[in-house]
Amino acid sequence: MLTLQNLSYIHPDKEPLFHNLHLTVNRHDKIALVGNNGAGKSTLLRILAGRLQPSGGRIDSAVTPYYIPQAFGQYNHFTIAQALGIENKRNALKAILNGDTSEAQFAALEDDWTIEERCNEALHYWQLGNLDLSQYMDTLSGGEKTKVFLAGMSIHQAGIILLDEPSNHLDTAGRQLLYRFIQSTTATLILVSHDRKLLNLLGTICELDKRGISIYGGNYDFYAAQKQAGQQALSQDIQSKEKALRKAKEKERETMERQQKLDARGKNKQEKSGVARIMMNTLQNKAELSTSKAKSMHAEKVEGISQELRELRSSLPDIDQMKFGLEHSVLHKGKILFAATAVNYRYHAHPLWPAPLTFQINSGERVALKGPNGAGKTTLIRLITGERHPQSGTVYRAECQSVYIDQDYSPVNHNRSVYEQAQRSNAAALQEHEVKIRLNRFLFPPEYWNKPCSTLSGGERMRLMLCCLTMGSRYPDIIILDEPTNNLDLQNIGILTAAINQYRGTLIVVSHDEYFLEQIAIERTILLNQ
Repeated sequence: MLTLQNLSYIHPDKEPLFHNLHLTVNRHDKIALVGNNGAGKSTLLRILAGRLQPSGGRIDSAVTPYYIPQAFGQYNHFTIAQALGIENKRNALKAILNGDTSEAQFAALEDDWTIEERCNEALHYWQLGNLDLSQYMDTLSGGEKTKVFLAGMSIHQAGIILLDEPSNHLDTAGRQLLYRFIQSTTATLILVSHDRKLLNLLGTICELDKRGISIYGGNYDFYAAQKQAGQQALSQDIQSKEKALRKAKEKERETMERQQKLDARGKNKQEKSGVARIMMNTLQNKAELSTSKAKSMHAEKVEGISQELRELRSSLPDIDQMKFGLEHSVLHKGKILFAATAVNYRYHAHPLWPAPLTFQINSGERVALKGPNGAGKTTLIRLITGERHPQSGTVYRAECQSVYIDQDYSPVNHNRSVYEQAQRSNAAALQEHEVKIRLNRFLFPPEYWNKPCSTLSGGERMRLMLCCLTMGSRYPDIIILDEPTNNLDLQNIGILTAAINQYRGTLIVVSHDEYFLEQIAIERTILLNQ
């Protein structure tokens, strides 16, 4: 149904992204495309959708794919019907029903007499029945924009569907609708996502990296198990190579020591036996040459093993190369940090929550804030941090240090370099070399230090934010994460998960990613309703 042959893409700056990709997608296949940030997953989807031309190779497809991008800002000045590409058909249908039976109207309709019914059914399924197709996209929330394009899958009766991070802006109810659709559709799917629950609904995982596309028959859990087995084998290879390197260095040292002793003994013997000086010089030169050859031979062996070890270590996942160093909060566990009693907030004189909120958060807890889009999760966070004050009810806030991290990692200033951002967080007065050691620990080698933060990926901003947390005068008592996984790939979600699990303070998380919440051991949920 869709075939990639020798597909390559080179950036406009002449840097190759991938080359000679091969893939065959059969009818009804449901494929997840995974890989690290920068591997080219979104670029590949755009090429498959015809939005971007490849640098080489070819794509053969039986039908035109329906493409759902990751961002929708380019459609803000379109109506919903225009964004979905159905306005001409709908206008033609209306004109025909109103008596205009011209050939132009029938040509525009393309015999699609059920277009209106499909629109209504699709919008109803995605809980958008209240929207008018003539409404402009910029009036919609991020979740509503995503659902509009998801509705287009049924409206266009697509045979091949390309989805780029479709669950990013969906709340829990929206994600459940997406999961149900993925399970029930007979369409061919190629999907990029970091949502583990979604990835586990697909039967094939295709991993894109610099070597090409590797295919794993099975869902994401099967793929992860295969990768873990491979990493364990890699770790064993590294340990074995480290042992071989130690032995080679020890052998080199022993050989040199033995040769030096033999040379010294031979020289003494020659001097005692009265060998002529010219003959002694000749023998000494031969001995030095022999020692040099032995030294060179061992040095080559040591360097060869060292090079193999470097290559093996470079294959380790980033998470295995990092050292987090997130320490404990100084507060004793169980101390009341925040308490709300009959709290509410109003927008345009309307209360945000149907029933006032009464709850408390204690030191050491791990709490999730959940609710549909628009339920007031961000407003509640601002009440907790003291950025806003309730318009009814009372709150108590203990003296403590908190840090708020949103999905864009906004505390990272785009106008600073990586090193400048780290120094701005250096409340512990670390020396310059210590700051750079911390940056290295979070996978920012010297070539990154002068790099502008504006050029960092979502995963890199997250790692820089974590690095900055380790350089404060004290560690935060509360870390608040607002949709932290939205702009991260699976590898960086793993890094964030490992770092958060090392932290022993209070954690408040807003997320619709159920798998992530399970992995960071959320203990309690505060559910907000509209």
